[in-house]
Parts: sequence; C-alpha cells; structure tokens
Amino acid sequence: MLELAILGFLAEGPLHGYQLRHRIAQLSGHARPVSDGSLYPAINRLVNAGLLERRAEPGASAAQRHMLSLTDAGRRDLLRRLRDADGLDISDSTRYFTVLAFLSQLPAVADQHVVLRRRLQFLEQPASFFREGDRLLGVEDTDDPYRRGMLTIARATSRAERSWLREVLD
Repeated sequence: MLELAILGFLAEGPLHGYQLRHRIAQLSGHARPVSDGSLYPAINRLVNAGLLERRAEPGASAAQRHMLSLTDAGRRDLLRRLRDADGLDISDSTRYFTVLAFLSQLPAVADQHVVLRRRLQFLEQPASFFREGDRLLGVEDTDDPYRRGMLTIARATSRAERSWLREVLD
C-alpha cells in the first residue's frame, strides 16, 4: 500500500521526499507510521521501474533536494492498481482506505463504482471476530464487555459504510 500511496500523492503533483512522507503519514495516521527505511527503498523501486522521475533541485542551503514526479507509466500503473483493487485491498480497512483516498484518480466513474461494489459485496458477507464452531458470535453472544464493544463498533461502522456505499452507487 505504500507504493500505491506514493503513486497516488504524486498523481496530484510533484513532491519532495519529505513532503511525500508527511502526506503518507497523515493518510495512514498513527497506526502505521512510515519510516525512511521503508519509504526511500519504495521510491527507489518505483524510480528503477520507470514509474517515478527524480530530479535534483537546489536546496535552501548547499544540499540538493530531490523532486519526485509521476511518469506516464507511473500514472498507468496507478490507474491499474486502483481499477484492479481486490482481495486484501478490499477487505483490509487500512489498505481499502488507501485505495479510497485515490479512487477519484480513475477517470471513469464506472471503474470507480466497480471497486466500490467489491467493497460493498465484502461488507454484506456475514462476519465476526469470533466463532464458536461454525457459528459466528454476535454482540448478544458474549458476556465479555470488551469483545461486545469490538462487535458493537464493527457492526455500526459496517452499517454506516454500507449506507454510504449504497448512496454513492445509486
């Protein structure tokens, strides 16, 4: 998802590495901070693959700064990643929110809606954090207040998201 975030933010315009890191940190929040040790190798992979361009600019002091921008191949790859989002990109909330953050980059609303329908289909499947044999356990099935809290929050979040998705898709 780090590479998708890099491509997505650079689709909005060129950025210095520091600016890019800051935007990715804002997107992922405190749950998944991005380190230089993961960001810069990802940038290098994308540059080596011809998806990003890096050019040196004079810095405020003697040190040069590297401006990053998306190449045409990078834009095509971003659009492909968004259009093809499936599996964990749909079921994992953090990954899905990264897809959602850049979904408007897809020029065709129909393509955007295909991705949203995948998420809605996933959310409409019965789910629970806990099972007893083959049976999914619900809020009413547990005396543990913290598990009940998890289930209550998950149910409310899922209900709200399904409502929003149906509204957008109608």
